[in-house]
Amino acid sequence: MKPIQVGLLGAGTVGSGTFKVLLRNQEEIKRRAGRGIEITMVADLDQARAREVAGEGVQVVADARDVIANPDIDIVIELIGGYGIAKQLVLEAIAAGKHVVTANKALLAVHGTEIFAAAHAKGVMVAFEAAVAGGIPIIKALREGLTANSIQWLAGIINGTTNFILSEMRDKGLDFATVLKEAQRLGYAEADPTFDIEGVDAGHKVTLMSAIAFGIPVQFDKAHIEGITKLAAQDIKYAEQLGYRIKLLGITKRTAQGIELRVHPSLVPSKRLLANVEGAMNAVVVHGDAVGTTLYYGKGAGSEPTASAVIADLVDITRLHTADAAHRVPHLAFHPDAMSDLKVLPMTEVVTSYYLRLRVADQAGVLAKVTGLLATAGISIDAVLQREADEVGGEGSTQTDLIILTHDAREGTVNDVLAELQALPTVLQPIVRIRKEELS
Repeated sequence: MKPIQVGLLGAGTVGSGTFKVLLRNQEEIKRRAGRGIEITMVADLDQARAREVAGEGVQVVADARDVIANPDIDIVIELIGGYGIAKQLVLEAIAAGKHVVTANKALLAVHGTEIFAAAHAKGVMVAFEAAVAGGIPIIKALREGLTANSIQWLAGIINGTTNFILSEMRDKGLDFATVLKEAQRLGYAEADPTFDIEGVDAGHKVTLMSAIAFGIPVQFDKAHIEGITKLAAQDIKYAEQLGYRIKLLGITKRTAQGIELRVHPSLVPSKRLLANVEGAMNAVVVHGDAVGTTLYYGKGAGSEPTASAVIADLVDITRLHTADAAHRVPHLAFHPDAMSDLKVLPMTEVVTSYYLRLRVADQAGVLAKVTGLLATAGISIDAVLQREADEVGGEGSTQTDLIILTHDAREGTVNDVLAELQALPTVLQPIVRIRKEELS
């Protein structure tokens, strides 16, 4: 059978990895797909780089629309990234009857509803395994492997840059700014790391997973997103003393009130597998009613790990290329006419437990006042740790840190009581609040 022909938009890190893996494993891939898969055309503004990546026999052009217009191209791989020209090109490829493979989580998290609707109307596939957690096949697991389950929740370390930074802060006791510079020097962080360190990248990814897990539209604009820029070294140290590690988690849960969709630093019990995912690795925990808790772990980025996911999508499309569109796996696991209108909860309605650190005056009655206000608000305390004043501020210090772990409470209630606590004259600095996830 004639090989399926693929056009590649963007010949950067992932594009070059895709060529390498396709070439190295071409016979194995052909055996799995049932026919050959060949990238026959590449578009990149840097044509010299593209020729070096593609090698002999591959047509290289500067204009991505030349690839889309080629009637021989069956599948278009979009590896340009971003929301702008990438969106136009993906929609044009769909309109031209091409299947699309993309690693662009930002595009799908923001414009996925429009893109998937266009693909459904045209009867083509949009595959995006590489958009979430690099080489970990989490999209396929959610769409297909766990299809018998009512998924209750998932939580993931889905940004390698932030996980590397937090691992280094914990291991070496360094502050955030110092570790960020080291991450940039080593290539784990971009020159502009904003999307990573502010949680936006993780927000894009958990938005896609939430849509697949619960059969809801992609709704990135409703996600609650916090990054790691305000985390202090002492909080990482205190968490460790209490039996927890701090991780930036993407979390989505099904509750009686609606769907939680959030990204923020979280205390995770040290005994949990997720707490022990270190460096730039990724991991996702999914809890289904039938299967229980499952864990997916691996490299979340990089040339060949991400290429692995891109090629897996190419193989899937190749297998289903001639299949009736109505019998393919839906883009978001649920058929478009069976999507749910469950609301995404505002953060004030989310219920979880908390780590609170208060820098307070080292004097009698402070602890009683603090715990009294929490009790009045109906927030029960799980544990209290009070540091010696000398340990916090040096010999003769008149300040100390008061660390409180709470039981579950509504976020809006916690916001109100924190405002009361902050107003106390004995509370000397802004209160640190980090959510706590038991993942049990």
